[in-house]
Amino acid sequence: MLLGTVLVLLLLGGAGPASAHAALSSTDPEDGTVLQRAPRHVTLTFSESVGLRDDSFRVLDPGGHRVHTGEAGRAAGRSDTARVALPGELDEGTYTVAWRVVSADSHPVSGAFTFSVGKPSQTTAPLDTGPTEDPLTATLHKIARYLSYLAAALLIGVAAFVALCRPPDPAPLRRPLVAGWWTLLGATLALLVLRAPYEAGTGPSAALDAAALGDTLTTRPGVLLLVRLALLAPAALFLVRAARVDRQGERPPLLAAAGAVLAVGLALTWAAAEHASAGIQVPVAMTSSVLHLLATAVWLGGLVALLTTLRSAPDTATVARFSRTALASVTVLVVTGLYQSWRGLGSWQALTGSAYGRLLLVKVVLVAVLLAAAAVSRRWTAALVTAEPRVRERERDRVRERVPVPAGGPPVAAPEPSEPEPSVPEPPVSEPPVSEPPAAGAALRRGLRRSVLVEAVVAAVVLVVTTVLTSTLPGRAADEAARTAPAGGVLPASVTTIPFEVGASGRGTVQVTLDPGRTGDNAVQAVVFGPDGSLAAVPELRLSFTLPDKDVGPIDARLVDRGGYWSANTLTLPLPGVWTMRTTIRVSEIDQVSETRRIRIER
Repeated sequence: MLLGTVLVLLLLGGAGPASAHAALSSTDPEDGTVLQRAPRHVTLTFSESVGLRDDSFRVLDPGGHRVHTGEAGRAAGRSDTARVALPGELDEGTYTVAWRVVSADSHPVSGAFTFSVGKPSQTTAPLDTGPTEDPLTATLHKIARYLSYLAAALLIGVAAFVALCRPPDPAPLRRPLVAGWWTLLGATLALLVLRAPYEAGTGPSAALDAAALGDTLTTRPGVLLLVRLALLAPAALFLVRAARVDRQGERPPLLAAAGAVLAVGLALTWAAAEHASAGIQVPVAMTSSVLHLLATAVWLGGLVALLTTLRSAPDTATVARFSRTALASVTVLVVTGLYQSWRGLGSWQALTGSAYGRLLLVKVVLVAVLLAAAAVSRRWTAALVTAEPRVRERERDRVRERVPVPAGGPPVAAPEPSEPEPSVPEPPVSEPPVSEPPAAGAALRRGLRRSVLVEAVVAAVVLVVTTVLTSTLPGRAADEAARTAPAGGVLPASVTTIPFEVGASGRGTVQVTLDPGRTGDNAVQAVVFGPDGSLAAVPELRLSFTLPDKDVGPIDARLVDRGGYWSANTLTLPLPGVWTMRTTIRVSEIDQVSETRRIRIER
């Protein structure tokens, strides 16, 4: 039931499209520019390194036909660029460039822009960037990512519990260890075969394409997944060897060191594929990410191991050792969590002004609840540790009462009660002190089990939020995307392509273009596309601009329906700064939706 609950939370938390983590800094030619001669190349520059695909570029001519281009490559060998060669001669008109790359933290990002040769066309090809993601593929990918996190926590955490907390009987813990290993194997294989359709935005059936799988194995995310699979083989041997050692009652330091190396290696396969691998201070961020993941695993996996131990063979010393281990893990989590939050947010405003910041606030609240539950568990542990010696002392007293010890001699067995002794009514006198202490100890163990169970449930939910957080654009990256918008004024399509609901038929998009995108007079063009990427007609489209810092606006663009697109010849934006663009689309006579985006306007 717990697994089903957290999977539902994962699906609800990740219902929207995955955010792109590489921001488009510039395009050459610039978006919306009119060139006298056809360019030889199309070059994109991003805020971080990106991976290229076979279909990274699609160039459409004014009639909507695909232009034959060269293979996607780099500009001057730089990993943060993407370039494609164009044919020698291009006809006059407006060309559409749709692009799709994979950011350094393994998430696909796509967009589109236009440029014109000679003079703009009366009509242009739809700015179709391709599918952002297939809903079923994205859902399966999210589930596999969550299960891989959960399995790693179970595998690493339970193994750490056996090594650090030294339970007297580790045999019951072999089942969660084996379950964690097999789950991690299955989830990693699922991520590997889903990688190609996830990057391409296609359905799960594309996972059966052998050529696409072969291409995946040459990319960095694919290589890291292969490394994870390779590490699972020595991890299995480690588990077999550890089980044999536990039966013999030995724990050699070399075996513990091998387990620690395997745990760090597994953690690196996540750190090298997510937020820590891109942005500022990458070495420090990678180290922090590995420590954060290992501390999470030791705590969460340890909770599962503790619950199993409390059910089968409760031991006060084991509980006390885990309490100290959990406290150390929490300390590491707090320190690394603060650093990662600072690195991801970039500013206090992003804490409430970005999806990443709001998710981070939810995680902070859940972690506070988790710490409160952990504090209650520590109190139960302290009470159990204090009560256990008293229980054992009372047991010894009971034995002394039943087995008298003669002065100066060894203990002798109690005499057989051949004749009743009316003056010593043993049963009524001895029963109350014997039954009370064990009952108190059992109550303490039940209380501790309940508290640890609450910890485990909240920790699983925290893991869900963490999974969603790793696929959300960090606030710092979002701010960089706004600052590094192309000089032409149009942000990358991931920002300026605005999705909206089209009733039961799906989602449409609005592509807004500003020319030249600077202070003063601008021409505005807005094109509406339906769920299938074709041009769509809407009853009304309104566009307004506000500069909150200067209390300017709203300035209405006064768009006019031109039959296929909406435009305004003159929109005056008097001041530079980060403007809020509000788009309102009336999709029927009675229904309308509104969306806002931030754009930077330079002088």
